Amino acid sequence: MGTGNILGERFVVVSFGESHGRCVGVVIDGCPAGLEISEEDIQMELDRRRPGQSILTTQRREQDRVEILSGVFNGRTTGAPICMLVWN
Repeated sequence: MGTGNILGERFVVVSFGESHGRCVGVVIDGCPAGLEISEEDIQMELDRRRPGQSILTTQRREQDRVEILSGVFNGRTTGAPICMLVWN
């Protein structure tokens, strides 16, 4: 697969939303149960790409806080699709 906002074969990743809409998000399907993951793990990666950290990037200030809605329970994947959102 690899059309539009859908990527992957083993792990299928579907992105949705737009930067000027209400939110952006992703659904990741195919992740096995039992893997450790937390919002903090994802947030650390989001923070690395946050704008306004150098004079070469946009100076807009947005928090970009990730919220895991499904597929993770007590810090471990459940085997269900993982849905994550970032509200604009």
